[in-house]
Amino acid sequence: MTTEQKVALVESVWQEHGLGPALAAVGLPKSTWYYHRNQKVSYEDKYAHLRPHLEAVARKHSEYGYRRTTIELRAGYNQVVNRKVVQRLHKLWGLPLLRNTKLPRPSGVRQAIVAAGERVNLVAQRDQIGLFEVAYTDFTELLYADGTRKAYLMPIIGHTCKMAYGWAVGERANTALALRAWENAKRTFRQLSISFKGMIVHHDQDPVYTGYGWTGQLLLEDHVRLSYALNGARDNPEMEGFNSRFKTENHSLFLDARNLEELGEVVCQRMGYYNTARRHSSIGYLSPLAYFQQMSTDDSNGARHRE
Repeated sequence: MTTEQKVALVESVWQEHGLGPALAAVGLPKSTWYYHRNQKVSYEDKYAHLRPHLEAVARKHSEYGYRRTTIELRAGYNQVVNRKVVQRLHKLWGLPLLRNTKLPRPSGVRQAIVAAGERVNLVAQRDQIGLFEVAYTDFTELLYADGTRKAYLMPIIGHTCKMAYGWAVGERANTALALRAWENAKRTFRQLSISFKGMIVHHDQDPVYTGYGWTGQLLLEDHVRLSYALNGARDNPEMEGFNSRFKTENHSLFLDARNLEELGEVVCQRMGYYNTARRHSSIGYLSPLAYFQQMSTDDSNGARHRE
């Protein structure tokens, strides 16, 4: 056992068993105990003013050891100190670990977004948008249980028909919640015979939407196109408008929900009302489902006339 280990052991038990017996048990002289204990405290106190400078150097120059750090302290911070002091402080404060800490490398999706620049917003590049060509999504917070608890809602809304294709409610705004909402949207597409291959799904650059779970499912498995907002909510006004209206109109109902299960039921009921009964001025004061049915009828009649 090293002297430092003996000092640490005595430090942990001496108040309960007495200093003398504790020192005798590990064979540590009293003079050595006081020297190590007091010197450790005074050393940190003596050089405490150097800590922010040392941390700054460690972050800025991750490859620097204590020798180069000593020179940088003198040249960049006007702090003249012996290199052995710097070496000891590095060990004492764990600065080598700080030096080795690096920012995570951006994912391939994130790198592609950066490289694409403004082109990553596919919606902004379109002059006209067809019936099922674009959908929007985003996470939004819902307060429930009299405002004492918080959950997250992720709806997926059609651009032209305003229909809520799918949604999910959960405790966390994560990939699992996002994929659950997307699976619900795909169920709607199948029920209504809507082809979603090539559909643009537009959202912000939340880590969920740039992660491999989301992009792998939608891009590679389902063959949809992903569009990213460049300026957050300002580049996704349709989604922000829906979330704002939906929460305002149903605020008191959400607060009445006592748990997450009840909240999910309320959201489901209100989404059903939104899709089948609520009239929207932008689609001729029809409900999204009525608008969809009208457009489908018009397309069928047009096809028969062309035949």
